[in-house]
Amino acid sequence: MTMTEASMTFQEKLDRYATLRDTIQGLEAEKDELGKQIKLELEAGEYAETELYRPVVRVSRVVSYPLERFREVFGDAAALEVASIDRKRVEELAKAGDLDAEQLKGMAQVQVRKSLVLEPR
Repeated sequence: MTMTEASMTFQEKLDRYATLRDTIQGLEAEKDELGKQIKLELEAGEYAETELYRPVVRVSRVVSYPLERFREVFGDAAALEVASIDRKRVEELAKAGDLDAEQLKGMAQVQVRKSLVLEPR
């Protein structure tokens, strides 16, 4: 705690806290919007670097299985076994031979996520 903070009244601390929170939320919103725009521009072929960072779009994929289709193919008992359709558990059951891996592969849904990452130069 700095001397300034130590000498602040409770009301001043609350006011300062509220100001900081509002400032940070505004900056986060601006950062998120700029991040979206930068990702789109990078994907369109634009490129730039800062003195410290270079932008990279990282792509990750998340596999999920639609519950109704899973239940149709593998039955109620299998659907209950994996309840929330835990990807790791589904893959374990397929690996063990309890589920048909080819049918499972055919119903897999992949979500693609892209995140902007600043890497050190």
